[in-house]
Amino acid sequence: MMSNVCLTLRVLLLCGFLSAQQQLLPGSCNFELGTCGYTSDPEYGSWRMNEEGHLITVDSAFLDDHEQAVLVSPLLDQQDWGCVRLVYQITGQGSLHLKLRPDSNNFDYQLWNANTTSDSWLIASMDLPNITIPYQILLEGRPERGSGNSIAIFEIHIVPGYCIECKFEENHLCGYSNSWNPNVNWYVGGSMARESESNLLENHTNNTQRGHYMYVDSVYAKHFLEVAKLTSPMTTVPMVGCLSFYYNRDQERGNIFSVFTRDHLGLYEEIWRPEVYVTVGWTLVNVDIKAPHPLQVVFEVAFNSARGGYVAIDDITFSPEFCHTDTEPTFNPSIANCDFENGLCLYYQERAETKVWSRVSVKPNTYMIGDHTTGIGCFLLANTHFTSKPGYVGRLHGPFLPGNHKYCLRFYYLIHGFRKIDNGLVLYIYDENDVAQEKVWSLADTSRAVWTEVEITYMKPMLSKIVFVSICQNFLECGLIAIDDITVSLGDCQSTTGPLPGQCNFESGVCGYIQDKKGDEADWLQVRGHTPTSYTGPRGDHTTGVGYYMYIEASLMHPGDKARLLTSDLRGSSSSQCLIFYYHMYGTGTGILSVLLRHGDRQQDTLLWRRRGEQSVSWMRAIVDYHCDVRHQIVFEAIRGPSLRSDIAIDDIHFKWGPCDDPGDIAPYSGFSEYFNEIDN
Repeated sequence: MMSNVCLTLRVLLLCGFLSAQQQLLPGSCNFELGTCGYTSDPEYGSWRMNEEGHLITVDSAFLDDHEQAVLVSPLLDQQDWGCVRLVYQITGQGSLHLKLRPDSNNFDYQLWNANTTSDSWLIASMDLPNITIPYQILLEGRPERGSGNSIAIFEIHIVPGYCIECKFEENHLCGYSNSWNPNVNWYVGGSMARESESNLLENHTNNTQRGHYMYVDSVYAKHFLEVAKLTSPMTTVPMVGCLSFYYNRDQERGNIFSVFTRDHLGLYEEIWRPEVYVTVGWTLVNVDIKAPHPLQVVFEVAFNSARGGYVAIDDITFSPEFCHTDTEPTFNPSIANCDFENGLCLYYQERAETKVWSRVSVKPNTYMIGDHTTGIGCFLLANTHFTSKPGYVGRLHGPFLPGNHKYCLRFYYLIHGFRKIDNGLVLYIYDENDVAQEKVWSLADTSRAVWTEVEITYMKPMLSKIVFVSICQNFLECGLIAIDDITVSLGDCQSTTGPLPGQCNFESGVCGYIQDKKGDEADWLQVRGHTPTSYTGPRGDHTTGVGYYMYIEASLMHPGDKARLLTSDLRGSSSSQCLIFYYHMYGTGTGILSVLLRHGDRQQDTLLWRRRGEQSVSWMRAIVDYHCDVRHQIVFEAIRGPSLRSDIAIDDIHFKWGPCDDPGDIAPYSGFSEYFNEIDN
C-alpha cells in the first residue's frame, strides 16, 4: 500500500520511471544517450554527464575559479504555452536557477530557483509563456565552495499547455503535491489504487480502471473535520481564464469539498464548492479565474467522520478563455493611473470656484524640488498662491473602479514648509453616491522635502473611487502639499514581484553592478537618506524616498578623481536598446556624470550621454538610446568637481528592449538655470 503521493513520486523517480505518454516538445531530455543539444556556457564552469548516463551534474570540486555552471538549451521556437518539468537534486549547499533567454535580448529572465537540500529527486514545474520570438532555456547551477556540494539534473520534460493541467497518467503527477495527514490523504486511483478501493470508480480519461485519477477516502478519518489537500505547482505567470476538471463524489455522513487559489503570500480564496452531495459518475466543473498574480490551485476535502465517503478528481485543464459568457472581462485599473504630464487624466475637483489642487511644473533649480516622474514635468500642488481663500478643503476625485477586486494603490507625496499635519493630506474611499466609506491613509508626520511613496491595498464590494483630501484652517499654517505618479493595479501590493532583469533600484543589493578597480580612484557607495555633506546630494532615494541609491562621496575624493560603476556583461542585441535612469547632481562644485559603452573590440569607451555641473535639487530622468550587437558593458562614470559640494547619485536603472518611446532627456541644463525657484502653473 502506498503511503502518500510524495512517497509514490519518490519511489517511481528512484526507479527511473517518468512516463512519456504526454507529447514531449523540443528541449526535452532524459540524458540517456547524450545532452540533446544542451551545452555548457564556456564563460562559466562545465556540467558533466554521469559516466553511466541518466543525469548531468555540476560539482564544486570541478568548478575551478568559477562560481557557477550554465547549461544552455538549443534555440527553441515554441510559440504556444508550454510547461517545463524538471527532475533535480541539490546535495549539500547550493542553488539551481532556471532562466529564459529570448533571442536578441540583453538579459535572461528567471522563472524559478531552488536552494533546498534533498536526499532524493525532486520535481519542479514552470510555465513557459507564449512568446513570439525564439528563446533558450538556461539551467544555472551554483554549488557552494567545499566538498560534497553538487547539483544534478535527471530529466527535463517540456510539454504543451499549462503546468496546472493534469490527467494524472504520468508518474510525476504533474508536480501536484499532497499535504501529509496521518489519517486522510490524496492517493493515485485506478490501476495503482489499493485493492480494497480498486472498484471505487473508473478513470474518466479512458473510462477504464487502467487509467489514473486522484482520490481521497474517509475510511481512516479519526477526528472531526480531518482535511486532505492536493496542491498544484505554483504558476510562474498570472492566471486569467477557465479552470476545468471532473470530479466524482460520494457522501454518506458528510464531507466538505472546496477548491481554492493560493497566492505567494499564502492567502486563500475559495473559487468553487459543489451544490450536490452525491454525483452519478464523473461531473464536469468549469470555474473562471481572474488572478493578476501567480497562484496555486488547492483541492481540499474535510471529513466529518470515517463514514464521510470519498472524493475523486481527474482531467484538470486550463484555457485562457473564460468558461462563462457572462463573466466580466478582466478589468484594467490603469484608468486610475496619472503622472499629470498631460493633464488631470480622469481626476477632477468638485467645484471650479473652490479648486485647491493646481497642476504645476518647476524648472530645474537648487531650491524647490520638481516632479517625481522626470524632474522637469508636472504634478499636483495644493495651497499655492493660486488658491483663492485663506482656508480650504480640497477634494481630488479619481475614476470609479468595479467592486469585489483587490486593488494596489501607489502614489508619491511631497511637503514643503509644513507645520500643521492634521488633515493636511488624507485619502478616502468613496462609493458611487459620493459617501466616504473608509479613511485608508493620512499623513503621519512632517516628511523631509523628498518624494515619498505610499502603498495601500484595499477592496470594496461596491463601485468605488479614491479621493485625495487636503484640509487647511489657515493659509499660513499649511505649507505646500504635492502628489504625483498615481498608479492602481490589481492584487495585493505585497504580492508584486521584484525587479526584472535589467532593472535595479538598489533596495536589495547592487544587482551585479561592479566597481571598476583598474581605471578609477574611488568607488560608488550604496546609501539611504541624506549624504553627509551639506548643500549637496539627495535627501532620499528616487524609488520610495526612504530607500537606497548609489552615489559618490566627494569628501573621500580629490578634485578630478573618477568612480566607475559597471554593469555585468550584456550579451548585445541586434535591435536598439533603451537605458533609463535617474540622476542627482546638486551642489555648487558638482563635477561630471557620464554614461559610456565598453566592449572588448575597442580600446576606448564610447560616450553615450553626459551632464556637467549642478543640474537641480531634484532627481532628473535620463533616457539613452544605444545599439550594440556584441558582448558589452555600460559604465556610469562620475568625476568629482572642485569642491566638497560635488556628490553625484544615480537610482532606478532600467534597460528596455527596442528604441526609447520618449524623445530623450531634453533638459539642456549644464549648470544654473536663470529661472531658479519658478513655478509654472
